[in-house]
Amino acid sequence: MSQVTRRIVQNLHDEPHLEGRRITVRFLREQVEERGLELRTVADRHDLDVADVYRALTYYHDNPEEMRTVERERRSAVEEHEHLTIAPDDVRG
Repeated sequence: MSQVTRRIVQNLHDEPHLEGRRITVRFLREQVEERGLELRTVADRHDLDVADVYRALTYYHDNPEEMRTVERERRSAVEEHEHLTIAPDDVRG
């Protein structure tokens, strides 16, 4: 486990994440609130302090409009990527 608690910063693709890591606030919230994992489990799997996970959850819920915008942008990027992806049936060889 890390022993270093991290701040939430936004210099990675304009999405809030833990300072010095590529782990986003959105990812940590999904692990705990959607997948139902225990905070300690999430922290241990990603070499974080439990405080980092709590900090991310707090940030997510303290900034609902920002997080809705992030989620909208993410969905849009995924949809755009899916649109640009060539289906296997379209490949001729």
